[in-house]
Amino acid sequence: MNLFIILNPVGLFRTIIFIAIVYFVIRLFTRYLLPLIVENKVREMQKKMQEQQRQQKRSAKREGEITIEYDSGSSNIRNRDEGEYVDFEEVE
Repeated sequence: MNLFIILNPVGLFRTIIFIAIVYFVIRLFTRYLLPLIVENKVREMQKKMQEQQRQQKRSAKREGEITIEYDSGSSNIRNRDEGEYVDFEEVE
């Protein structure tokens, strides 16, 4: 009786159908969805690399060239009573 329950044709058929469905879902995922996901990640990485190259071009300075870059994140407000410190050297 136990052998009949294990080898039940309906249970075997369900198992085969389940395995086939899992196989086709994995095949569908790898054929259609995985390339889209990888393509999106590649585009993101390309954008990051291009931005890094732009920043390197901006930061590449020729000798004698002066550039002023302002930090927009910090506030540079000073009290008017406070003076600016300048370190002087005496020239003889």
